[in-house]
Amino acid sequence: MFIIKMFLLRTDYKRSMEDQNQTAVTEFLFLGLTDQLHQQILLFVTLVFVYLVTLGGNLGMITLICMDPRLHTPMYFFLSHLSFVDMCSSSSIAPKVLCDIFAEKKGISFLGCAAQMWFLGLFVATECFLLASMAYDRYLAICKPLLYSQIMSQRVCVQLVMGPYAVALMSTMTHTTLTFCLPFCGPNVINHFFCDVSPLLSLACADTSVIKLVLFTLAGAVGVLSGLIIMVSYVCILVAILRLQSAGGRRKAFSTCSSHLAAVSILYGTLFFVYVRPGSGSSLDINEVVSLFYTVVTPMLNPLIYSLRNKEVKNAFGRTVERNFFLKKIDRILIDHRG
Repeated sequence: MFIIKMFLLRTDYKRSMEDQNQTAVTEFLFLGLTDQLHQQILLFVTLVFVYLVTLGGNLGMITLICMDPRLHTPMYFFLSHLSFVDMCSSSSIAPKVLCDIFAEKKGISFLGCAAQMWFLGLFVATECFLLASMAYDRYLAICKPLLYSQIMSQRVCVQLVMGPYAVALMSTMTHTTLTFCLPFCGPNVINHFFCDVSPLLSLACADTSVIKLVLFTLAGAVGVLSGLIIMVSYVCILVAILRLQSAGGRRKAFSTCSSHLAAVSILYGTLFFVYVRPGSGSSLDINEVVSLFYTVVTPMLNPLIYSLRNKEVKNAFGRTVERNFFLKKIDRILIDHRG
């Protein structure tokens, strides 16, 4: 649906450009990350490793949660969707970046650029609201433990997962459509390694002040609303923890939130650095490095954070390994017996 809409908008845009005797941009070119061969080799090897670890870690997390009945709880239901979103957000950028590292012409079509921006925006916005849903889940588990199982029914869990996808879908579709409705008739070189909003708006052949305001409001609404839910949840959690009498209870409560807090800090910290901090549009080289971190590296870190700091995940992994080892041993005994 989105691609059809963009295609129709693109057709109308080309007609209007032809009526004005102007040439419409049909593709964009990336400047890329580096043109030094030794840096390209190092970057390629590093990104391949990071991307493979991202796919393996997130797929492994999803598989582990599906296979182990003890992980069939709301918290791990949310975590499986977080792993899916991380895997998709990385896949919307990493393969194209890897293909472009050694390419002389780092190009992408007009519709391809729109699709890349849409998919990345969709999954990043979804992750923000998923983290908010996970914060609400932790709030209920710590502050209302007696009502937790009653409130967090299967229906509520599905709603808390589908809600982030729906809100992110509407936000990102508006965001991308407004950007690519602008006329692009002059330079087509994007000073970045993927289709991001700020570098694209600088190429538009029209006044973008109103569009920038609308886009900033949309992005701000996503960040502020999800961030506010997380903040309020953790204020309530902190108050509840401070009321606990035993030090062991406090440590246990903090440990259940530490992985989530680490994931929130990494994502929101990098997004703030790139898009919100003063002068973020001027230091493009620094922005590229940080953008590479949140688009490629952060999706790799989340499964590591949740597995290394989580006893239940580590125990589930151990049980799965033991179960597979036992099954292989039984198969070997049966084969030897038949022989």
